Amino acid sequence: MITYQIIVEYLGTNFVGWQIQQNGLSVQEVLEKVLSKFLKEKIKIIGSGRTDAGVHASEQSAHFKTNGKIINKDTFINSINFFLSKYSISILSIKKKQNGFHARHSARERIYKYFIINRYSSLVLEKNKAWHIKKKLDVKIMKRGASILKGTHNFSTFRASSCQAKSPIKTMKNATIKQNKHNIVLTFQSESFLQQQVRSMVGSLKYLGEGKWNLKDFRKAFLSKNRKMCAPPAPAHGLYLAKIKY
Repeated sequence: MITYQIIVEYLGTNFVGWQIQQNGLSVQEVLEKVLSKFLKEKIKIIGSGRTDAGVHASEQSAHFKTNGKIINKDTFINSINFFLSKYSISILSIKKKQNGFHARHSARERIYKYFIINRYSSLVLEKNKAWHIKKKLDVKIMKRGASILKGTHNFSTFRASSCQAKSPIKTMKNATIKQNKHNIVLTFQSESFLQQQVRSMVGSLKYLGEGKWNLKDFRKAFLSKNRKMCAPPAPAHGLYLAKIKY
């Protein structure tokens, strides 16, 4: 069996998430069906991590094993993407890996980006691709709040009740916020994340930026380790799995 890594881009709007589920169509299900049909064998795809319903990916990493060697990678990608195009999924690259490679377990770092458009006018081009917030946000105080998240902490406040992670303790290597006119991009970098952690952090930073919380309130909520203290999570459609590092 030969192991291949693929880098996948997808728009999550019409999917129940990455993982195969009984309640709707998933990205994993589409990829497995298309690859199985093309390679004429049953293919099982393993992703670097799950993304929730409505969440997008600019560089999701996944791997699969196949009996046959893929000779022409460009032809392979072009052929697969022909069938994937109607699903808003695209394979960006494919690479042969050692058999010990695992898209999830071999990953050393995950980077998520969250996009906010902070303007009064409604969205047209970026609808369902960013969080539209009309009220003017104080990005300076949001940056100060983001800096509090850096380092090793108990992130229970930002953990969904259905999260199955063994420990709420994570190390946030980076948490930055950049603004360009109406566009605000929040970037979070860690080895792994809890379920809904990024969306919960963004929702809490939004509370800070719109003046519902001050820095003391934000810190208190974070350190409480109590999910009930968290602000409402940001909507899924502004979140992107941006990069996986190995």
